[in-house]
Amino acid sequence: MGIQCCRDGNLLVIVVKDVEEITEVRQQVETPKPLIVKKVSQKDKKAIKASIKLQAWWRGTLVRRTLLHAALRAWVIQCWWRLTTDRLLQKKRREALVAYAHAERAVVKLQSLIRMWRVCWRYNQVLNAIYFIQCHWQCHNCQTCAFLRGHCVVTDTHLQFHIEIVNP
Repeated sequence: MGIQCCRDGNLLVIVVKDVEEITEVRQQVETPKPLIVKKVSQKDKKAIKASIKLQAWWRGTLVRRTLLHAALRAWVIQCWWRLTTDRLLQKKRREALVAYAHAERAVVKLQSLIRMWRVCWRYNQVLNAIYFIQCHWQCHNCQTCAFLRGHCVVTDTHLQFHIEIVNP
């Protein structure tokens, strides 16, 4: 049984011998017998150390990969949460702006209606005064009847009529 790995451009071959034989011996033997300890050669010691280093490197790589994946998942969740809270904040701001605009529009409309009512009321006052003056002058039959000359000025807040009585 052998493992081949390429590290830093060098080919590393790890060969583990007699593993299957040892397991078979242990499985076949029911009574405990003293284990035969073989002397391990210097070459085998180097191979065992290299395999241990390789296993440690691989486990470290797996741990770092797992930690990286966990960190990336946490980062994705944090980005999603920030985006969601930002959307909720924007939605609340938009709703507040719409409510403010509706309130302002209602106030402006109410002010406009009140101004219109005041101008209409003043106009009716002046119109009634003109009708009263016309009726009063139509009832008078005199030789020196005067002419009525009127002038109208309309402003934002009120209506002005200037009436002059001109004698011929």
